Amino acid sequence: MAKKKNQELITRQSVTPAQINRLVKKALKNSIKHTPSKGCKFIKDLKLGSLFQVEQGPTRGVLISANHNATVIITETYEGGEIGRQNISANTSVKEITKV
Repeated sequence: MAKKKNQELITRQSVTPAQINRLVKKALKNSIKHTPSKGCKFIKDLKLGSLFQVEQGPTRGVLISANHNATVIITETYEGGEIGRQNISANTSVKEITKV
C-alpha cells in the first residue's frame, strides 16, 4: 500500500492595487540600463549625416534624423533586404564609419 501524504491547505493572500502600483514603480525605477557593445554606439548618439554599419549584419546607411525612432537611408544590405528610407529604433547598436 502507498502511504498517503498529508495535504496542507494553502491559502493565498490577495494583492491590493496599491501594492501592485508600488511594485510597478519600483521595477520601472530600477530598470536595466542598456549600453552598446564595445566599439559601438547607439544610433541616437550619432551626428546627423553620419555613416554607420549595423553591428550584426552587412547593413549600412546614413542617419537622417533621430528622435524616439531614427530615420535612415539604407545604402547596402543583405540580398533581399530593402534599400531606401526606413525607420529603425534609435537604440540600435551600430558602428560609426569614419573612413570610406
